[in-house]
Amino acid sequence: MQEKKPVIMIVDDVATNVQALASILKDDYTLKVATNGQTALKLSLQDPIPDLILLDVQMPGMSGFDVCKILKSKDSTKGIPVIFVTGNVSDGSEELGLKLGAVDYITKPIKEAIVKARVKTHIDLKLMSDNLFSLAMNDALTSVYNRHFLFNEAERILSRYRRNKEQFSVIMLDIDHFKSINDKHGHQVGDEVLQAIANELKISIRSGDLVARYGGEEFVVILTDCDLILAEEKAEYLRASIEKLNPNGLKVTSSFGIAVSDRKYIDFDEMLKDADDALYEAKDSGRNRVVVKNRFL
Repeated sequence: MQEKKPVIMIVDDVATNVQALASILKDDYTLKVATNGQTALKLSLQDPIPDLILLDVQMPGMSGFDVCKILKSKDSTKGIPVIFVTGNVSDGSEELGLKLGAVDYITKPIKEAIVKARVKTHIDLKLMSDNLFSLAMNDALTSVYNRHFLFNEAERILSRYRRNKEQFSVIMLDIDHFKSINDKHGHQVGDEVLQAIANELKISIRSGDLVARYGGEEFVVILTDCDLILAEEKAEYLRASIEKLNPNGLKVTSSFGIAVSDRKYIDFDEMLKDADDALYEAKDSGRNRVVVKNRFL
């Protein structure tokens, strides 16, 4: 499979400047182009997400400094490295750019060797940072988020939804009789079952939702903008999908517990406990089913 190229966005209102940079970078990178600040901000959120932005300082309407300031103020874009491209670098403007969060400057007229070297340096650093983040936040076996990331992100989600008085739902699921799978077929087969179920969860959720391995054979799914009815429908869909998987030719089922942010939870631990209680009720009442906690609260 061909290796995916890093993505660079070139932001400049002058076509010849865009063409000059594009001719230098097109063989090694996937390129996106914006001719003004507003478009740059919009494209920074659209796939493919830029791994680096080459940003002209002087543009009509919204300057490069303005764009950089907005990019660095948002969680979704603050991690994208920005290199300013300008024909007029004074000590004051360079200092301002770096204070705003830029990682480097490239001066005009553009020199091919300089552009290639500085872009490669910061792309390499960005990809290394992304890899370290992935290792820190993802479960090594299943590639879904790990427990550490789950709790960090869940508290942020709970705070936002409490502030906006909106609903979200938490699903906790457990693979039924998983110990017997390991005991009878071995841990390698057990690992493959976990991987298959994790992949099914990943492909079945929306882009704003989250799936994490909680521990052992337990997973947690956070469904944003999701009320009780939708949460039950989604959990039932996931339950049926897992039942149809047959990883390694094995019949596998899962039990589900749901908690919905209807009540005023103090923290995510409390909400997760309700989902866990519902999960154990599902297991005690026969397994391979969905149970909701606090349905009438």
